[in-house]
Amino acid sequence: MKLLNHHSLKAALCGVFIAQGLLSAAHAGERRFAYLYEAKRYVPGEIEIENWATWKTDDDFDRIDFRHELEFGITERFQLGLYLANWRWQDGVGSEYRNSAVEGIYNILNPNEHWLGLSLYGEVKFAKDFLELEPKLLLQKNFGDFTLAYNFVVESEWEGDGLADKKGEIKNIIGLSYMPDPKFGFGIEGLHEVGIDNWDNAGKGVFYVGPNATARFGRVWLTAAALWEVTDTAEPDFQLRTLVGFHF
Repeated sequence: MKLLNHHSLKAALCGVFIAQGLLSAAHAGERRFAYLYEAKRYVPGEIEIENWATWKTDDDFDRIDFRHELEFGITERFQLGLYLANWRWQDGVGSEYRNSAVEGIYNILNPNEHWLGLSLYGEVKFAKDFLELEPKLLLQKNFGDFTLAYNFVVESEWEGDGLADKKGEIKNIIGLSYMPDPKFGFGIEGLHEVGIDNWDNAGKGVFYVGPNATARFGRVWLTAAALWEVTDTAEPDFQLRTLVGFHF
């Protein structure tokens, strides 16, 4: 019965997000992907609120991670982001604050002007007895209404007394998005992760893949992706990420 409830809830949530996307109407907006960043230019002086929710689950595990970000367009090439609170709720544990963060994204090549778009991303997460550095390489190629994007991510984390415990993670994320209309788009995303304890003991890689959808409505945009694990590991079988942004 529990397994049935889990799968029924997953299907219902996916249906809700797809329906929201199909019913929304808007002009060209922000993120086509839920797990990927694009290599694009920004609007100087623009401020945006971006809220994340990532649900990870399997037969005996449920957790939702939340992020609340303020983004500032500093120049056409540089965007600064402040994550005011990263927190989570987990079944059997409850809710807890995790950390805050600062991110910067610098665009080197505009995909609308060059054969390939290129940006560099850097993020610092911090809390008591916790520090994480997360650089990313962002690549993007546009083919008319199609966008192909790739992110290479390295996460280095230190925690505990004196930040003595360390570990890392390497991610490869790829996605293809099709926007037949400036108001709506859909596509597919793939996520591959390898955890490395103490940076000398790599674990088994996990791979997720699934569809995404994005929609815009005036100053508001919504993007969601549902990913299923296609490898055999101890990681959650399914994850669903939604992003909701609002421009000032």
